[in-house]
Amino acid sequence: MIPVPEAGPPPDRHPASGRPAADRPALRRCVAADLDEFSSSYWGSQALLSPAEELAGPFDDLFTLQAADELLSQRGLRTPFLRIAKNGAVVGDGQFTGAGGVGAEIADQVRDDKVAALFAGGHTVVLQALHRTWPPLVDFATQLSSEAGHPVQINAYITPAESQGFSAHYDVHDVFVLQVAGEKHWTVHEPVHVDPLRNQPWTDHSSAVAAAARDKAPVIDAVLRPGDALYVPRGFLHSAKALGGVSAHLTVGLHTMTRYLLVQELANLAADEAELRTALPLGFDPGDPAQVAQVLGKVSSLFAEKIQTASADELAARLRRRTWSGNRPAPLPPLAHAAAIAALAPGTAVRLRAGLRYRLVEGDPVRLQLPDRTISLPAATYAALARLLAGDEFKVGELPGLDEADQLVVVRRLMTEAVLIASTP
Repeated sequence: MIPVPEAGPPPDRHPASGRPAADRPALRRCVAADLDEFSSSYWGSQALLSPAEELAGPFDDLFTLQAADELLSQRGLRTPFLRIAKNGAVVGDGQFTGAGGVGAEIADQVRDDKVAALFAGGHTVVLQALHRTWPPLVDFATQLSSEAGHPVQINAYITPAESQGFSAHYDVHDVFVLQVAGEKHWTVHEPVHVDPLRNQPWTDHSSAVAAAARDKAPVIDAVLRPGDALYVPRGFLHSAKALGGVSAHLTVGLHTMTRYLLVQELANLAADEAELRTALPLGFDPGDPAQVAQVLGKVSSLFAEKIQTASADELAARLRRRTWSGNRPAPLPPLAHAAAIAALAPGTAVRLRAGLRYRLVEGDPVRLQLPDRTISLPAATYAALARLLAGDEFKVGELPGLDEADQLVVVRRLMTEAVLIASTP
């Protein structure tokens, strides 16, 4: 049976942020369900098919077969951005790369002629990290990551007619499949290993994966056509086969943060405990359970004491550093941005850089916490900073609590720190 959401009115507000539901346009492109229902009933637990007629529209503004040709032939891609596979076997890089010619002798650049030959021979082309190389998907990934709260990556899979790139497997991140061109027959099965972590790949359970795909009934067995979307939580087994013509889909991966992430950072906090950093006895054999038992009790006690006294502030600081850099904010054109800083004047319109993660802490000084640093500013700037970071466009001279000269100083500082950017007409 294929879960298809019932049509219904959108929710008024996002339950977590309180923002209007209309502020989540990227998620709405991937999910036909009420987003509150998706969050409570599907996220991380059920696969979901969203037919094209219940979504906002096709995905050809994000990616096309012509875009794939341009990337493969004109953009000087290198091997990290391309994989090629057939029937689950990945082709060696040397079969589709070479030097780029005079002035570009780097030896691992994609060779369009070799890719063409492999594709004609039934191989699937996988364009990786399109959230870094294809502008419409850079913007889409920035928006989706901001809405979902989890880092996003995007790959494209282009498969010849009647071909299969990868056999049944599971991913260690959630995915939205967005069908771009052609048709693909998808089968999705329940997990054999629920909620896998990033260090628990499907190959650890390859026999169970193969048996489940062969013997168990799928939870989704459907043909995706252009404009259809499919949500597959991490751990769910899936495979796809192109039908009558060339097929292309985007795999939008959400690198889900888990409770285990907090466990890992709690363990890292224990490094602050001096007694836990002491050396084990000289000649200690870590493979001998008896010797391990001699130190386990003391270590467990110290560790438990440390994590029980850990504060949410300590843990949040570590989690910010670890997770907020998972996706870059919107691209920043260095030359134009430098010119905008130089031209800053009263009346200049500026706005928050899209996709930038931050936390503003009132105090003296005010602290603006960013993914890789904290900026300190005078207490009197708090009201102005709160206005600056609200996300709306505004003009220098309109900020509360500061005169025009101080507004220029604050805005220039935040533009120099790449927090604000000049609004374009």
